[in-house]
Amino acid sequence: MTSEQFSRPGAVDLSGLSGAESPSGSSSFAVDVSDPSEVAALAEASLSHLVVLSLWSSRAPTSIQVNEVLTKLADAYDGRFLLARVDVDAAPQVAQAVGAQGVPFIVALLRGQPVAQIPPTTDEAEARTVLDQLVQAAVANGVTGRAQPRATQADEAADDDTGDDPRFAEADAALAADDIDGAIAAYQRVVDAGPSDSEAVGRLAGAKLMQRTKGADADAARSAAAADPADVDAQLLAADLDVLGGHVDDAFRRLIDAVRRTAGDDRNRVREHLLELFEAVGPDDPRVGSARRALSSALF
Repeated sequence: MTSEQFSRPGAVDLSGLSGAESPSGSSSFAVDVSDPSEVAALAEASLSHLVVLSLWSSRAPTSIQVNEVLTKLADAYDGRFLLARVDVDAAPQVAQAVGAQGVPFIVALLRGQPVAQIPPTTDEAEARTVLDQLVQAAVANGVTGRAQPRATQADEAADDDTGDDPRFAEADAALAADDIDGAIAAYQRVVDAGPSDSEAVGRLAGAKLMQRTKGADADAARSAAAADPADVDAQLLAADLDVLGGHVDDAFRRLIDAVRRTAGDDRNRVREHLLELFEAVGPDDPRVGSARRALSSALF
């Protein structure tokens, strides 16, 4: 990945970037990015301080939770890094530029270039450990500045909820409280009221994905799946973890191969699980279209 994808000559000007409009909350040291051209300003800002680029989607509840943690920490670190939250549905070109295969996807920018992909986590202590290491690396490379605090919209928009979809208020609140079961129940009610609501269906699928993988050991799950390809449970869990880790194509291939190997109830179970992952990733994602065609071929 070359620096030309991120930076170009000129003064650092972040005034065009929005304040905190993300469902992840407000921070004096967080900006929301909706235009690929804005990444250049962030890359230039990383010449003086660390920038953390966090890609998210409203269709991926985990990515919202990750941003909530990072947004909280952005204030706690008092400008030692600037958090840039990128809605990939509004700016898919940014995801393509940084090579993101899914969300959440986090990358650190330093001296105008991406220097490290950061493992997404909803655990604050784990996030602090990684951020401490990045801040230390920045200092070691002579980048010792701090981001300037930015005005947030919290005060002037305290009574304005136009940035949030009221359909999902209950579920979003449950996710913020780490109540995945409550979020699933709330999303299910929205889906029951409107079965054709694709966004609600996608959010429900994402919440169920979070529930299935909570506490799972990714390395152990993938080892188990590799050791016994006929173990349907192992293949399903490994595929879920592949999606969460951004390896969407791998997840789809894994389950399509499982469809080819299975029959009867097992085959139907794998197929239905794959269809739910399609909803979690998003029906407009080109990887979903390709996988649907491969699934059709495997079935017929």
